[in-house]
Amino acid sequence: MPVSELVVRKFTNGRFAQNSYLLGDVASRAAVLVDPGEDPGGLLAEVRRGGWQVGEIWLTHGHIDHVLGVPQARARTAAPVLLHAGDLPLYANVPQQAAWMGFDAPALPAPDGELRDGQQLQVGPHAFVVRHTPGHSPGSVSFVGPGCVIAGDVLFEGSIGRTDIPGGDFFTLMRSIHAHLLTLPDDTALYSGHGDDSTIGIERATNPFITGEVRAG
Repeated sequence: MPVSELVVRKFTNGRFAQNSYLLGDVASRAAVLVDPGEDPGGLLAEVRRGGWQVGEIWLTHGHIDHVLGVPQARARTAAPVLLHAGDLPLYANVPQQAAWMGFDAPALPAPDGELRDGQQLQVGPHAFVVRHTPGHSPGSVSFVGPGCVIAGDVLFEGSIGRTDIPGGDFFTLMRSIHAHLLTLPDDTALYSGHGDDSTIGIERATNPFITGEVRAG
């Protein structure tokens, strides 16, 4: 029998170099997709290549760089799309987000379900808990799983999510990081929406926004 092992596969894509993820259970081939991004081609190729059975599509938040590929991912997998209600306005306004950035984008299909703080999700036998981590956007969430956290644009290697955009707030973001991410063990792997992987311990010790070297202006 194959070992019940959780794998995390990262696919960086699109003009914003956004990180999409496939979370999969080796034994059952059950999987979820996190943030299809602008171009989910690599993500969907892995679904085919690995024989993964995608049960859900989880969205960390509603910014355009994380959700443009939702229609393609949903059509190819028939998996329901889950988003926190706090980011429904952002998600619904994807055409306007695109216009602000100088390009066109169609409206997206409505999400199929809602993510809530404390909700438990599954990837085969592996449990993930939804943590509402606002500050980068009102409905940003992080997914805390076995030995890892998928943090979207809340916390990065050496940085934090932007708060100088509509719906962003620096102090709210820092409260989210301290309450929901820095309470995790130091060896927790950190998978972010952009950039390289890290760990909670490394960010606790070296991230200038956490150590106090950088403060709100």
